[in-house]
Amino acid sequence: MKKEQIIARMKEEGIVAVVRAESKEQGEKIIDAVAAGGIHFIEITMTVPGAVDIIKAMVEKYKETPDIVIGAGTVLDAETARLVILAGASYVVSPGLNLDMIKLCNRYRVPVFPGVMTPTEAILAMEAGCDIIKIFPGNVVGPGAISSFKGPLPQGEFMPTGGVDVDNVEKWIKAGACAVGTGGSLTKGAKTGDYQAVTNKAVEFVKAVKDARGQ
Repeated sequence: MKKEQIIARMKEEGIVAVVRAESKEQGEKIIDAVAAGGIHFIEITMTVPGAVDIIKAMVEKYKETPDIVIGAGTVLDAETARLVILAGASYVVSPGLNLDMIKLCNRYRVPVFPGVMTPTEAILAMEAGCDIIKIFPGNVVGPGAISSFKGPLPQGEFMPTGGVDVDNVEKWIKAGACAVGTGGSLTKGAKTGDYQAVTNKAVEFVKAVKDARGQ
């Protein structure tokens, strides 16, 4: 899938699952549970043990299921970005703004979504060629941050991550978010081995995004 198609689909679906896990096995189970619940964009964070191997395995597992788009999260530098791209990641997400990483992703035409908290960082990300900018941590700045950013930067596309829950998805979407990223709230069932709860929560999130958009 080309860069433009990935970005368009992410904005259309409006939700990205952020997967953190304590082991490779748990990570794979979470991914399967999230996918079963209808969330197709799945971000595997580099904090998961064996994350690069998980990305490679999940890309292979879901290669016949084009709806599932595997990406990499918590990517802090260009070196790691190159590793995950080689492993098959379709997009790269970072908690911060690293221009070398953005440059590398642009070189290989891989969508990159850096984390920002200030208008200055947002402008730098846009100037560097980022199509969607991650607002992080969302629970610190709140939904009002999106509408505030949109004031001077109406051309910006923003996706919050951190503190996004079913109960506040509507606030983020109404504030102007083009998509939302969710992790702990979505996958907390995995802590007790209840992967059906993860699937059920994924279904709730998909519905919440559609309802917020009036679909």
